[in-house]
Amino acid sequence: MEDGTRAYNDALSQSDWAICDLLAEEIERSLPKAENKVWHAHPVWFLDGNPIVGYSKQKPGVRLMFWSGADFDEGALNVPPKKFKDASIFYNDVSEIDTKALKRWLRKSKDIQWDYKNIMKRKGRLERLK
Repeated sequence: MEDGTRAYNDALSQSDWAICDLLAEEIERSLPKAENKVWHAHPVWFLDGNPIVGYSKQKPGVRLMFWSGADFDEGALNVPPKKFKDASIFYNDVSEIDTKALKRWLRKSKDIQWDYKNIMKRKGRLERLK
């Protein structure tokens, strides 16, 4: 885990720390080739410079977000009605995390990717990578 991510987690309440620590461990285990850094003030993992998964503390809880999750076809992930392809889920207790589902989503995050890395070059238009 990158130092910025560790510092982010350590600044949280005990219950939020437990959620984020488990998420980080599972992400690191499932995406060993991903680069982890704090990006836009929260931990994000990238494959080849493309954001894949990240989490942040928000009012409703800890939000786990997959940048290309709208195409995972997973009912537990909330897909907002907008032009991007993200999907997310909120957690308020570590016991809410279904690690089997999380591992499945992380596998899908490698196989289903939209090109967020070049979104500015394409003036907001996304293209499918995988």
